[in-house]
Order: sequence, then structure tokens, then C-alpha cells
Amino acid sequence: MTRVTGVGQVIRVRTSRVPRFEAVAATLLDDPYPTYATFREAGPVIRAGPAQWVVTRYAEVAALLRDPRVGEEFPEAYNRAAKGHGPIASFFRRIIVNRDPPYHTNLRRLMAAAFTPRLVAELGPRIATLADELLAPVAERGRMDVVPDLAYPLPVRVACELIGVRPGDWATVKPWVDDLARAFTGIVPEADRGTADAALERMRAYMVDLYEERRRRPASDLVSGMAAALAAGHPLSRDEVVDNLVFLLFAAYETTVQLISTGLVLLLRHPRDLERLRADPSLLPGAVEEFLRYDSPVHSVVRLVNEPVEVGGSTIRAGRVVHLFLASANHDERQFERPEEFDILRSPNPHLSFGGGLHYCMGSALARLQAAVAIERVLRRFALIEPAGEPVQKNNRTFRSYASIPVAVGPAEA
Repeated sequence: MTRVTGVGQVIRVRTSRVPRFEAVAATLLDDPYPTYATFREAGPVIRAGPAQWVVTRYAEVAALLRDPRVGEEFPEAYNRAAKGHGPIASFFRRIIVNRDPPYHTNLRRLMAAAFTPRLVAELGPRIATLADELLAPVAERGRMDVVPDLAYPLPVRVACELIGVRPGDWATVKPWVDDLARAFTGIVPEADRGTADAALERMRAYMVDLYEERRRRPASDLVSGMAAALAAGHPLSRDEVVDNLVFLLFAAYETTVQLISTGLVLLLRHPRDLERLRADPSLLPGAVEEFLRYDSPVHSVVRLVNEPVEVGGSTIRAGRVVHLFLASANHDERQFERPEEFDILRSPNPHLSFGGGLHYCMGSALARLQAAVAIERVLRRFALIEPAGEPVQKNNRTFRSYASIPVAVGPAEA
């Protein structure tokens, strides 16, 4: 039979009729897509260690994202084994991304008020203003590093304004959120657990203070809305709301940072498409969808099987863990024509980068809008955009992004 290792080697073994690979290390590769192709060739489902499976192909991944027998809510023992015995473990038990109905339903209704299509659309001019402010010093220098100069600060500011973080507190909160990001890696390394726990405690204290302030003096932000909902009798506790606000502050910008970064790298590597978008900005929404498909910010998600499910002819029993490889599904030859070709005109483009079913990303519209606006402002402002060095990738088992993208720009349009 076939076994696939974490670096994509195929080995014939006879111990199982189902293909297997040793770890989810493929996501750490700079270019994991050849490895994903090997996975898909081996089968729609392959073993991934004790009681764990990887699902590789589009049809099976899409089905499991919507299957009520497969959920997000893991036992406390699993969280403690993966995250440690500190506050991070309880945090992951409370946040919306790790809960199933009815808790998930109640919380999603409460938080979704900040992400309605109308409210997101109204943010467009503000996002453009913030992007222009960030690009002004770039124009004077003639160079920028896309990540620290635009892709990171733009969605952070949008997230802070949306949630209600005081403008003067952004610099204080930023390192805490960066340290908390260490916890979003599946199994948190022992060396990172203390740092993540300490960051969470600081974030919780900050958010409690902000919550109480908004409860007394409401504003037009998500913290105020959630405080008002609890005062009106919503069944969640303040501590549950606080942990989900902390999570949302992280989640509201993390994926968007990666989407903007990946989009600009892809355009730098495909200058004809860059010029096509400059000439016709109406193509940007479709281009953003291709950024998402071609190199998804989140390459895999983890689910718990609550009832037996059949996948690709194999029955996965209850209590097993499945890794749904979104990025592999997005390159499945059975779903997409020429999947390895970057095509900003691709249509339809039913990628799975924002998940599916009950857990479809609540902030997907906002992430798409920010990426489209940010890239449009770059193309509008600079007549010259070209690489000034090799991009530096920053990958972990959950997120794929860049630490640095040096670019030369100019001259600015009059």
C-alpha cells in the first residue's frame, strides 16, 4: 500500500490498506503543493498518526466542512494536551471557532452584527483612507516592505476600530496579540506556552476593562454591542464574551494580513496581471478570489468526528481527528481546470479558503474588501511596483504568510 511522509515521499507498505503520512509538516514547506498533489494521488483520505486522518480532495473536504457529524468542539483533555494546563486551554474551549451548536449559534448571532454586508461595505472609504495614510511615507522613500508598511498595520487598525480598542492602545495591545498567536498552531510547543498564557492574561484584563467602560458609556463598536446584549439577557457570561472578543481581535486581522501579502507577492510574480488590474480595477474582486484559492492563508483545519462517517470508501470512527486540507482541495484537478495556473479571471472559483457550513468565516467579506482596497490603493498610487529582494516566508501549521516582502515603488502619480 502507499504511505506518504510529511515531505511528500511515497513509500509502499503492507501494514494498512489506507495510505498514511507521518505528520502535518507539509504545511511548513515553502512550496507544499507538489506534496499535496502526492497526497491527492494517494487517495482522498490518508492516515496521519494515531486516531488522526488527513482529507486531501475537494469533494470530501467540502462535504466534511458541512457535515453535522463532524464538529469543532474538542474534549477538555485534548485542549490540555495540545495547549497545556494554563489559561490558553480554557480559552480554546470558549471561543466561537471551537464550539458547536447551540453555543456556537448563540454566539455567532451576537457577533455577526458587526459583519453585516451593509456595515462592511460602509467601511470601504475608511479602509481606503487608512491605506493612503500608510502609503504616504512609502511614496517618499521609494521603497517599502509590504508586511510592516501595509499588510499588517492596515487590518490591525480596522480590527481595532471595529471592535472598539482605543486608538492610543494599539501599540500596547499589539505585542500581546503577537504573543497570543503562538497558541494558534495546533499543538503549542512547550517553550511557547508560558508566553501565550501571559499574553492571554494581559489581553483578558484589557478587554474586561474595555468592556466595563463600554457598558457604562456605549460607543459604535462591537464591545458596546455585546455589552448591551448581555444587559438585555443574552445567555452568555461576561468571561465568555471577553474571551471571544480577544479571539476576534486576533482573527479579524490575521487572515487579512496574509491575504494582502500573498496577493501582492503573486502580482509581483505575474506583472502582466498586475498591469491588467491597474488598467481595470473592476477585476480586483475576482483576483482576490484567486489569491485565496491559489495560496490559501489557512492551509488546513482540524475537526473532531462525533459520529462515524464514510470518506473515500473508508469509515472514520467517532472520536477520531480529521485534518481537512483546504489548500490541497483548492488545487484538486477534479474540481479546478489548470489548478496550478494562477488566473485572476478564473470563474467560477468555489475555493474553500474560508471554510464552509456553520463555521464559514464570519469576517470573510471584510477580509476580501480590505485586500481589494489595499491593492487598489497601491496600484493607483504607484506607477512602478517591482521586487526589491526575495520575499521571506513565515509559516506554521495553521497559517501561511510572509515576514518580509521588499518592493521598490514610484514615481507616485501626480
